[in-house]
Amino acid sequence: MSNKDLLVAASTIWVVVTAVLVMFMQAGFAFLEAGLTRMKNAGHIAGKNVLIFAICSLVYWAVGFGLAFGDGTGFIGTHGFFPSVGEMTAVGKAPFDWFSEIPGAAGYLFEVVFAGVSLAIVWGSMAERAKLWVYFAFGVVFTIIYSVTSHWIWSPHGWLFKKGMQDFAGSTVVHYQGALAALAGALLLGPRIGKFGRDGRANPIPGHNIPYAVLGTLILWFGWFGFNPGSTLSVHSGDRVGYFAYVAITTNIAAAAGALGGVVTAWVVLKKPDLSMMLNGVIAALVAITAASGFVAPWAAVVIGLVSGFIAVVGVIFIERIGIDDPIGAVAVHGMSGVWGTLACGLFTVPALAGTLATGHGGLVYTGSFHQLGIQAFGVVVVGAWTFSASFGVLWTMKKLWGIRVHEEAETMGLDVSEHGMWGYPEFYIPVPGGYDQWSNPPWSRETPSTSSSPPPPPRAVPEGA
Repeated sequence: MSNKDLLVAASTIWVVVTAVLVMFMQAGFAFLEAGLTRMKNAGHIAGKNVLIFAICSLVYWAVGFGLAFGDGTGFIGTHGFFPSVGEMTAVGKAPFDWFSEIPGAAGYLFEVVFAGVSLAIVWGSMAERAKLWVYFAFGVVFTIIYSVTSHWIWSPHGWLFKKGMQDFAGSTVVHYQGALAALAGALLLGPRIGKFGRDGRANPIPGHNIPYAVLGTLILWFGWFGFNPGSTLSVHSGDRVGYFAYVAITTNIAAAAGALGGVVTAWVVLKKPDLSMMLNGVIAALVAITAASGFVAPWAAVVIGLVSGFIAVVGVIFIERIGIDDPIGAVAVHGMSGVWGTLACGLFTVPALAGTLATGHGGLVYTGSFHQLGIQAFGVVVVGAWTFSASFGVLWTMKKLWGIRVHEEAETMGLDVSEHGMWGYPEFYIPVPGGYDQWSNPPWSRETPSTSSSPPPPPRAVPEGA
């Protein structure tokens, strides 16, 4: 076995293992989102992570991988659709020649789990009120939107890549895009019933299980050691062997700083060390360092994390005050922090590390030049315009043609029962007599009242926090 073969073998093992870590982040999202929403929707919220990853995996294999990394123009990949044995087993050959040290199959596996994370972010802002079929339809569309932007920034043929835009692991490609689609969905769906009073003030709708949210955050933090270090796509980067270990360090200390930044900011602004804000601070910092983890020094990672903790708290409050209902805080945590992390590259990128990764130039702090910061800002604006307008347009069309929000009675009853005919926490409800058959013909779809002499009783009053 030659040295090159050993390098391919080692890199393939590394990339596949990190892809599995990133895939496990879906469990983190399931716990986090279920914990921060009400128990009457817990099964629906958690289960959709399985559904959307299944949809994304198939769509990305069929067309997304080719659009993102296949040979093509500066704007879109035009080869590599429905890849089969030849394309998936080859190393460094068309149409996926960008993956020069791993086979196409490893490249697909690593990139599809990233697409799945971006899609998972979308539904955080749309939680507790979107129809189930929207997950199917928009999941397909968003995977394609995501793949186009991936080509721009990550493919060697991409036009933003050639301009030198730095996004090491996806603050813009993954998180900012997911937040943009989430914002479009939240605007079109409107707030949950009871979220805002007649005076416009927001009413708190607390999540039902903070320990779930804590567990979800820890799983996400763990999974991020695949997300960022795995983005080296090899056991060596440029002239540096084992560079992924350095990326892991910047990732970890940024997250730690985000936790402290979030809880301290909450303590000052809200007068209480809100635990959910601490968790948001961790995730916001991880989102921000995702773009910069391969480019910045450890001290800059701490700064990025601290600022992200502040953004998580202030951003969530701001979004609520302008009348947008975002149950999970996705717009602030993934959107605002994604923008901050992308711009931070333009400030803090170490010139030598930009050379190692052969992407862009040093940041303002080191070079005194606004060149890289300008490229980063330009990329944020372009991606924002494309992803938000495309997502809003598709969801608006769906809303006008078929409706994307559940009926008021279904929302009040909870999506576990109304959409799936089952409960995440059945012990808190009176069982429906005769099973769940009545939900094949739900009350709000009937033209005349039921003629049954003994209609099924309504669910028992839901406990506080449900």
